[in-house]
Amino acid sequence: METKTFLFAKGGSPLSLTPNYILPQQKRPNLSQISTLTSIPIIDLMEPSALVVEQISKACEEYGFFQIINHGIPQELCDRMMSVITNFFELPPEEKAPFFSTDHTKQVKLFNYFVKDGSQNKVSMWSECFSHPWHPLDDILHLLPQNPPQYQDVVAEYAKEIGVLMKRLFSLISQGLGLEKDCLEKKLGEKPILRAQENYYPPCPNPELTLGLNVHTDLNALTILRQSEGVTGLQVIKDGKWVAVEPIPNAFVINLGDQIQVLSNGRYKSVHHRAVTNKTQKRVSVAMFYAPSRDAIIGPIQDLIDEQHPQVYREYHYSEFLEEFFKQEGTRRMVKEIFELKIS
Repeated sequence: METKTFLFAKGGSPLSLTPNYILPQQKRPNLSQISTLTSIPIIDLMEPSALVVEQISKACEEYGFFQIINHGIPQELCDRMMSVITNFFELPPEEKAPFFSTDHTKQVKLFNYFVKDGSQNKVSMWSECFSHPWHPLDDILHLLPQNPPQYQDVVAEYAKEIGVLMKRLFSLISQGLGLEKDCLEKKLGEKPILRAQENYYPPCPNPELTLGLNVHTDLNALTILRQSEGVTGLQVIKDGKWVAVEPIPNAFVINLGDQIQVLSNGRYKSVHHRAVTNKTQKRVSVAMFYAPSRDAIIGPIQDLIDEQHPQVYREYHYSEFLEEFFKQEGTRRMVKEIFELKIS
């Protein structure tokens, strides 16, 4: 049951599917063609460590996505996090408006994604997003919302728990590649870029005509996503078909970003995914991103290159990758492909 009327900060008028939200025919989601037979792997972190490493490695090679249960983060904390996010997005537009920005260099910003249609017009996504660092928080606490009053405390508590889980996942993923436990974390540099992105997808009158988030891969290294229970919206590409990721109680969705694909020399996958909308229910999610330091040098790890597995990508500074990423705004970004070595 919807208790509040959601209004976008930009515009503030009641929601309707105006032409600026309607995608060109070829970019529409074709919801009738979604595979519900399979979904991404579910991994229980309470299983024996060797088994967990093996399951994660298989998921990283075949899907680039998996869900984790028994991860150690209290459900009660996750529920509070989802609650403060929802309350923030459902504030009146005039309270959210000061956070709205189209400047991607801003540390704290509320924004809408868009795609360019064939004639370079911008088509807005049916969602509103709020982004800010999740660590270190002390420098930016004063920039975060004062309303809801508990927003800052809950985010700080949640971020602390996510930091521990992130470290654990990097260790398991490194081991799956046959590397030292701390290898990936070291490669990503001493000052990683740690950002949270909260997403709100209001009910949509016609989900066939628009998207909540356009098709994309994550540019970072690793993402830990919490999503509303009981509302499906996330979809990933598997063998050329879109697969719905069903929400599981008290689970996190983990997905690999482009930097892990490059560091693993293409063995682990960063795959395309998107968010679709639905007619009756809002959906809320929060993604916690871990990206390299801007000055980190990213390239395939030497131990993963041999005659059978020649080097797939050239080395680059992560700042160079970011530059290319922002150049491709509004398109189905293909950034890591720019750094592929042409093997004759």
